[in-house]
Amino acid sequence: MSLAMDALRRAIGAAGPDFWLRDARAPAALLAEPPPAAPDAEGLVRLDLRVTAGRIAAIAPPGTAPAGPEAGPDLDGGQLWPGFVDGHTHLDKGQIWPRSANPRGDFAGALEAAAADRAGWTEADIEARFDFALRAAHAHGTVAIRTHLESYGPLSWRVFPRLRDAWAGRITLQASSIRPLEDFAGGTGQALADLVAAEGGALGMVVQLSGGADAPLPAALQPQLDRFFTLAEERGLDLDLHVDETGAAGSRALGAIAMTALRRGFRGRIQAGHCCSLAMQPEAVARETIRRCAEAGIAVVVLPMCNLYLQDRAAGRTPRWRGVTLVHELRAAGIPVSVASDNTRDPFFAYGDLDMVEVYREATRILHLDHPVADWPRAATATPAGVMRLADRGWLRLGDAADLVLFRARGWSEFLARPQADRIVLRAGRVLDAEPPDWRELDAVLGMA
Repeated sequence: MSLAMDALRRAIGAAGPDFWLRDARAPAALLAEPPPAAPDAEGLVRLDLRVTAGRIAAIAPPGTAPAGPEAGPDLDGGQLWPGFVDGHTHLDKGQIWPRSANPRGDFAGALEAAAADRAGWTEADIEARFDFALRAAHAHGTVAIRTHLESYGPLSWRVFPRLRDAWAGRITLQASSIRPLEDFAGGTGQALADLVAAEGGALGMVVQLSGGADAPLPAALQPQLDRFFTLAEERGLDLDLHVDETGAAGSRALGAIAMTALRRGFRGRIQAGHCCSLAMQPEAVARETIRRCAEAGIAVVVLPMCNLYLQDRAAGRTPRWRGVTLVHELRAAGIPVSVASDNTRDPFFAYGDLDMVEVYREATRILHLDHPVADWPRAATATPAGVMRLADRGWLRLGDAADLVLFRARGWSEFLARPQADRIVLRAGRVLDAEPPDWRELDAVLGMA
C-alpha cells in the first residue's frame, strides 16, 4: 500500500463514529441526489462526505467539512465509490482450474472439463471454493453477488443457504439456477422451480442455437420457452438467463425470449446474460431484437472477460471479434446494461478474482465505455443492484450504509491505468481489515497438496 493510502487508512481507523471524508471525487452518475457541485469534464464531482454511526449523513460541496485533520481524513481528490455489485457469477464451480483445466481454451472444452469435474463434487468441496471466492470479493469491495448454481442435482443448492446466512451483513447473496432450457419439461422442471422458489432465487436456464443468420428457429423453442415462463409465473420468480453465448448468427433466442415476455405480459424481472450472437447478426435483425428487449423490460449483463477469452477461439488463428454483445446500442435503447465477473479460474475462464475494479477496467477497454464515461460506472454498481431488487445498494445516497471504496486515483486515466490494489474498503464507515485469500488454501481441496 502506498504511503498516502496507509496514512488515510490510519486516519479513518482513528476517527470516531462521526467524521468527514474530505475532498473526494465521485462519479456524478453514482450520486442518487443532484450533485453538490458541478461535475468536471470527466463527469467527476468534488465533494465532502460525512459518516455518522456507520451511515452516509451528508454529501456536501468541497470545503464544507471543517479544516484540519481533526475534522476527518483528507482524500486529496481521490475517488470514492459505493460498494460494488456483481450480478452474474458462478461461485460453485469457481477455482477448479488447477484440477480441471481447459487446454484448448474454447467453449466445447470448457463444457467437457466442467462436467467431468462436477461429477466428483461434494458439499465440502463446493463450500470451500465458494467461501474462498466470497472472501476475495469481500476484500475487493463487493457488497452483493448473484451466483448461478449448477442444477443437475441439489448439491450446490444445499450449500448455498449455509453460505448466504453465514455471509449475511457482509455480502448479500442471491442464487439462480443454470440448466439447459429443454430440461425444464415435466417433473424435472417443476422440482427445480420449486427448489429455486424455496431459496428465494431467480429461475435461470441456458439457451443457444446454431446456424447462419437465415436459419429458422427450432420448432421446439417456443413450447420450451412457454413452459419455462409458466414455471416462473406460477411461483412469482424473476428470470436470469444465459442467452446466445455463441458467435453463430442464427442463435436468435434473445428475440424469442423478448417476444414471449411481451405476449405473456410477464411481470417479473428478466436479466439476459452474454447475448454474444447479437453482434454477429444483420443490422436490421439486431435492431429489431433490441427494440423488443427494450419493450419487454429485459436487462442485459455482459461478461467481457470471459467472452473475450472463449469466443472465436481456434488453435493457430487470431480471433476476429471481441466476443461481446452490442452494449452501446442496447444502452441507447434504454436497456439496463451491467458488467460482471462471470466465471473465475474454471474451464470457462482461467483467470479472474471476483474483483469488480478489474471487471470495470477491462470492460472499459474491451467495450469502449469511455470518451465519455457518462453513466457507465453504474454498470458495476447501481444497475445490477436494480436488477437484483437491492434498493439500498449501488448508489452514494443519504441514509445508506457507508459501505464505500476509496481510491488514490483522481481522474479516469489514473483509475483505469492500475489495478488499484491499494484501495481502502469501508464497511459501515470502518476500515475493512481483509485481504484476498492465498491460493495455497485451496491446494488440499483441489487435490494439489
